[in-house]
Amino acid sequence: MAQDIKSLLKNNQSSEQIQMPEGHDKRFLERLEASFPQATVSKRASWRWQAIAASMVVALGLGYVVFQELKTPETQTVVHTKTAESPTKTLGDVSPDLKKVEDYYLASISYELSKVKVTPENKELFDGYVGRLEELNNEYQKLSDELTKNGPNEFTVNALINNLKMRLNLLYRLKEQLQAFSDHNQKTI
Repeated sequence: MAQDIKSLLKNNQSSEQIQMPEGHDKRFLERLEASFPQATVSKRASWRWQAIAASMVVALGLGYVVFQELKTPETQTVVHTKTAESPTKTLGDVSPDLKKVEDYYLASISYELSKVKVTPENKELFDGYVGRLEELNNEYQKLSDELTKNGPNEFTVNALINNLKMRLNLLYRLKEQLQAFSDHNQKTI
């Protein structure tokens, strides 16, 4: 019962040639085109407008981001978290996962610090927190030196991560204190 399909096709092919009815190709193409009509010009035009609008939104968004980055505030305080010239090891040198943790905290610290608005009324409070941030940054640098000198160990890695957490928490507290200070000043006015 079971036959090899190759041999079956060879035998069938040699016995007779099947011819298609005349005009079959033409009728088939006509039906195919009727089933799948070509896109109309209006649909193409609407897609073009949508593509242009999307490009404009992206361009405006990028322009806004660049403008915000170039705009300099009246009072700008920079807390250095890592120097490029430093030959010391960081968490990123220990493992890729720790690099992600370190990058997350450093980016969050920079972001939160950039959102702080310093006014003459809250400058003293801000300066106190910046002093503490600088102390934590110096401690982080010492821990990085220790990591370079002694190699990675659990104590040093945990201390580096805790230092980053403390800096971020300190910035959160600063924002809360500045908000409370602002709310208090608005109530007294």
